[in-house]
Amino acid sequence: MLNLHAPTPDTWIAKVGGSLEELLLDHAHCEKKAAGVAMNLLFSYVDHPDLARAMTAIVREELEHFELVLGKIQERGWPWRKLRPSAYGERLHGLIRREEPAKAVDRLLVAALIEARSCERFGILRDNLADRDLAAFFGSLYESEARHHGSYVQLAQLFAPRDEVRRRLTELAEAEAAIIMEGEPLARVHS
Repeated sequence: MLNLHAPTPDTWIAKVGGSLEELLLDHAHCEKKAAGVAMNLLFSYVDHPDLARAMTAIVREELEHFELVLGKIQERGWPWRKLRPSAYGERLHGLIRREEPAKAVDRLLVAALIEARSCERFGILRDNLADRDLAAFFGSLYESEARHHGSYVQLAQLFAPRDEVRRRLTELAEAEAAIIMEGEPLARVHS
């Protein structure tokens, strides 16, 4: 279960389906950021061996995905470049509480929600994208995003009881749904 409180609006696939170059560039940047988030969590909470092991695996997998996306970009002859991100991640990170251990819980749950939304959207792309090569590519990433989501939710329970984590996940998921429903004009994975 992905713990999302609102589905992606139907307008999103039309927006990104007509801007595949931007979508792939954004996806590459998202994979890079996801690896950075996991690495930052590894450094921040080094005294938790279970978290350290999980973050090491996630960093490795996110960087592998980054390389795969770069390969797709290069196959199509598209230039690698910076791209203005959506405000989605920044807005979610703005919800993170400042005091530990609540901060650790929120950091992990925000990462979980980002992975959940990526998973949902990769499923939409797999099922609806006219470019069947890219549809299959996004579909191949679906399971790892779902797995990362579950790992982050589970790891949050290192810092707070399960009921407290579930309550906070519900609060953050409601806020994430509001952000998604507002949308953005950019063709991004999380717009």
